[in-house]
Amino acid sequence: MAKDNLVVGLDLGTTKICCVVGEITSDGVDVIGIGTSPSTGLRKGVVVNIDQTVKSIKRAVEEAELMAGREIRSVYTGIAGSHIKGFNSHGVIAVKGGEVSAKDVERVIDAAKAVAIPLDREVIHILPQEYIVDEQRGIMDPLGMAGVRLEVKVHIVTGAVSSAQNIVRSCHRAGLDVEDIVLESLASAQAVLTGEEREIGVALVDIGGGTTDIAIFSGNSIRHTGVLAIGGTNLTNDIAFGLRTPMAAAEQIKIKYGCALADLVQDAEIIEVPSVGGRAPRKLSRHILAEICEPRMEELLALVDQELVRSGFKESIAAGVVLTGGAALIEGIQDLAEQIFNLPTRVGEPIDVGGLKDVVNSPMYATAVGLLKYASKKHTEASRFRIRDKNIFNRILERMQKWLSDIS
Repeated sequence: MAKDNLVVGLDLGTTKICCVVGEITSDGVDVIGIGTSPSTGLRKGVVVNIDQTVKSIKRAVEEAELMAGREIRSVYTGIAGSHIKGFNSHGVIAVKGGEVSAKDVERVIDAAKAVAIPLDREVIHILPQEYIVDEQRGIMDPLGMAGVRLEVKVHIVTGAVSSAQNIVRSCHRAGLDVEDIVLESLASAQAVLTGEEREIGVALVDIGGGTTDIAIFSGNSIRHTGVLAIGGTNLTNDIAFGLRTPMAAAEQIKIKYGCALADLVQDAEIIEVPSVGGRAPRKLSRHILAEICEPRMEELLALVDQELVRSGFKESIAAGVVLTGGAALIEGIQDLAEQIFNLPTRVGEPIDVGGLKDVVNSPMYATAVGLLKYASKKHTEASRFRIRDKNIFNRILERMQKWLSDIS
């Protein structure tokens, strides 16, 4: 695989593993291949069975290779799970020579990340929010500016070392190198958010199968990240229990007939529900299904609202909330979310991609397409989340090499 213009995003989800192949162009990135496979080795975003995860990865990658007509050797992969923690930090240094240099930027970021982190946790991202030079705020790039005091506000994302290692190990056993590990909510944000939303304040809510990932942006910078250990699989379990139907059938019923607001469904609408144990299928009112879906979705969105309030940034998200992920496809979820958040809400689909954009034009592909865009911008050194100095970049490479050596 030519490394100069091809990038691959691998979304390791709780319900599906998705591999998207992209080709970097002058306008951004074109999708040229996609492969999906049911995910059986992950629970709530965390690898719990490496052999099953490897098999699922191989199936998704082979399908994507076949469509793209290229061999895949390296990927950008996402990470999620309740072990993910994000917090804001602040660093201050004295500028040497009266002009901010790359070395000063590195030193101030080092000062900001000089916080106590447990040995079982790993720094995944250090995301600069703003720089302050001699009390002048709102600076995005301080290089070359005159001043004697440099400050930085950063958002630091950490995760469990074991979870990151298991992701690398699974990819390695599937014959893939891991270019980088990216927080899934940041990847999804790359795919579905507009620049205007990031600027005036927006909350991204990515409702996956096992987790719900939250990222809040304001002033074109990341302000808060969070992960809730609840997702679409919880709703599938409720449907399977409430309608007494197999899990596979409950998943299909959720996708095809699920509705987050019972008021939107007419009593006359009838659906066919498979039974367990070889019994004959039954006919049920779709309104019964909606009465099962609404309380669970209401609970999930209420937990998201609590996280928005806890972050302290709910009042600053003037652009409202963007819902994405597979569960965002459920009918009525936008209306229910607006009632709970009391904020404008929309369902986000991947934007600003070329090639097979019609194939990936769904909230369920937001993370995979976002990983592509993250990789593409990193390659062209235009990413908002890029590592600003080679020395820091080398440390990331060393981290990846250490994980690989640990699993060899």
